[in-house]
Amino acid sequence: MTDIVQIRRALISVSDKTGLVAFAQALAARGVEILSTGGSAKALRDAGIPVVEVSEHTGFPEILDGRVKTLVPQIHGGILGRRDLPEHVAQMEQHAIAPIDLVAVNLYPFEATVARGAAFDDCVENIDIGGPALIRAAAKNHDFVAVLTEAAQYEAVLAEIEAQGGTSSALRRRLAGEAYARTAAYDAAISAWFAEQRGETFPTRMTVAGTRRQALRYGENPHQAAAFYVTGTRPGVATARQVQGKELSYNNLNDTDAAFEAVAEFDAPSVVIVKHANPCGVASADSVAAAWDLALRCDPVSAFGGIVALNRTLDEAAAEKIAAIFTEVIVAPDATAGAQAILARKKNLRLLLTGALPDPAAPGLTVRSVAGGFLAQTRDAGRVSREALKVVTKRAPTAAELDDLVFAFRVCKHVKSNAIVYAKGGASVGIGAGQMSRVDSARIAAWKSGEAAKAAGLDAPLTQGSVVASDAFFPFADGLEAAVAAGATAVIQPGGSMRDAEVIAAADAGGIAMVFTGMRHFRH
Repeated sequence: MTDIVQIRRALISVSDKTGLVAFAQALAARGVEILSTGGSAKALRDAGIPVVEVSEHTGFPEILDGRVKTLVPQIHGGILGRRDLPEHVAQMEQHAIAPIDLVAVNLYPFEATVARGAAFDDCVENIDIGGPALIRAAAKNHDFVAVLTEAAQYEAVLAEIEAQGGTSSALRRRLAGEAYARTAAYDAAISAWFAEQRGETFPTRMTVAGTRRQALRYGENPHQAAAFYVTGTRPGVATARQVQGKELSYNNLNDTDAAFEAVAEFDAPSVVIVKHANPCGVASADSVAAAWDLALRCDPVSAFGGIVALNRTLDEAAAEKIAAIFTEVIVAPDATAGAQAILARKKNLRLLLTGALPDPAAPGLTVRSVAGGFLAQTRDAGRVSREALKVVTKRAPTAAELDDLVFAFRVCKHVKSNAIVYAKGGASVGIGAGQMSRVDSARIAAWKSGEAAKAAGLDAPLTQGSVVASDAFFPFADGLEAAVAAGATAVIQPGGSMRDAEVIAAADAGGIAMVFTGMRHFRH
């Protein structure tokens, strides 16, 4: 591989004009001949930069409304010809093909066109053909050609040209890899859009493409490497603005995502506290400050060092309360200036503002890796309404119990299976998560509720007079009996067990109401 390649001729054709003029001025100042097309050529001419239109260089006009302008031998031969092969050099001279040493191309804004909801034909017209062809050709011949696909690369290329008189092989190889990653992501977006147009959720081939936002210090554990990639625009950790605090870790990002997705489930002012990706306190109230008090009461021990998510603007009252204990991250749609000033005293606390809430009912996919592949599924957008509930016991739940049952089942959706959630007055009062046995989850949640009651100076466990939700059916009556023993008065569960009759009989024997949802919320 040739090491330093002097830039004598460059092809520039970009949709994103960011930094274009300054980059081209620097090249022109070093005597580089600039070839360009359309809007890029006009922008350069308007800035007083000498530019040669591609059609003038090739002797072939743009045709088919600009669909064909660079797909000609004079351009691709100039990019793909190997300078170290005499037969290539001879053929280029024979056909008057001038070498091109630098290609700066970014693609038609297909992703942005789709994101703004453009019509089908507009989206198709924004599928770039010549751009990917130029990029791939230049990347293949990176021994001799530098390829740039985004404005952020201009500075590094100009620095090398200034320092060394040309581009190094190391830089060209890195740029080539980045170029193929860009065209791969572009094609992935197009194929995903076509699948969506066909109504096909799981096409024969699926490509997941992301843009690295952050290289992380480590993953779940210090011996694991990690990075954070952005794949879309759903409001949350990927789109949030970090106002203050230390760099987010892998675990911070994972837990913050879990908390924010959970808090978006609720319509009233709500707070979710998460520890190790599980809610340890959830509450809805008239204000986020009041919701914080209720959420914290559920499990004040686990809340220490936790992640806090709000579905309303963080105000001064809530900020003062949350800042009173050690908190890793606060995420909210917005925060008042006063709240930000209060949190600024906690320099290590991360504050993330998203500008919006994710829609719990919006379609989408979740992906997780397995050995040799990955699993893809639609997001759990299921929601249970009062009208869908089926009363299966002799006693029907009261209106107040129904409110808490619906609330508890929404919380359950975000707790690792096996999940049990006790709730009362619009707040969780006991959460059992991730146990191999459902009865153990019920008992752990009740025990933690008792500990929380002691911490609050109460005589009785918080579960007294509560309702209980289970993310999946009770396979045996023992789990329900544990809930009855904890003081629950009503139960919500999917139903569907072979022993439903036994579980219903246990509920009737305990004098409690029970409803079936017909929908389960496993979360593994």
